[in-house]
Amino acid sequence: MSRKILIVEDDLRTADFIAKGLTDEGYVVDKVADGRDGLFHATDGSYDAIILDRMLPGMDGMAVLAAMRAAKVETPVIILSALGSVDARVEGLTSGANDYLSKPFAFSELLARLKLLMTKGRGQGEVETTLSFGDLEMNLLNRQVRRSGQKIDLQPREFRLLEYLLRHKNTVVTRTMMLEGVWEYHFDPGTNVVDVHMSRLRRKLEDGFEVPLIHTIRGAGYILGDPA
Repeated sequence: MSRKILIVEDDLRTADFIAKGLTDEGYVVDKVADGRDGLFHATDGSYDAIILDRMLPGMDGMAVLAAMRAAKVETPVIILSALGSVDARVEGLTSGANDYLSKPFAFSELLARLKLLMTKGRGQGEVETTLSFGDLEMNLLNRQVRRSGQKIDLQPREFRLLEYLLRHKNTVVTRTMMLEGVWEYHFDPGTNVVDVHMSRLRRKLEDGFEVPLIHTIRGAGYILGDPA
């Protein structure tokens, strides 16, 4: 049976782009462009996940989310918003969203996050706030990274790159995947931007530690995890 996704998004181009991608992946998709319509659909309990914009006509996304959770609707929700500050992310996650993705976004990342939510069947009380691997931990709320308890200062792009690697840990990721998922490039810019940032990130994560975390897979890309 196909999974059913509700998109609550008033930007029709964005909604159509997401809907086409999800339909191509075999999902059944409904689209609404108004917050009140979104709440009406969301509360019927037939959806496996909901993609919810924050700024909507009729009723804003945060109000829709609050009304859903008050009605005991625990369908996983990903907030999709141009508001990407730390405060905005924290507000969304602590208000009952299961995940928060800022615009502009890569469809591949949205799809990966949707699959993760539906596989784990998260409810309101299971908000993802940390990512980890071994002695490395990333806090998504306060944007801090620590290894063996030692704080590691990362630039915003380095943080996004590490977040991408942690979400794909023990999986080989290609340079093309990282260009799309971290830089939102849907083309090859013809530079070594990935390798430069990866080199800086590895130095910050591994200098002073015995065990390396990130490995180069010749001819393929990189892996955070076991290179075997």
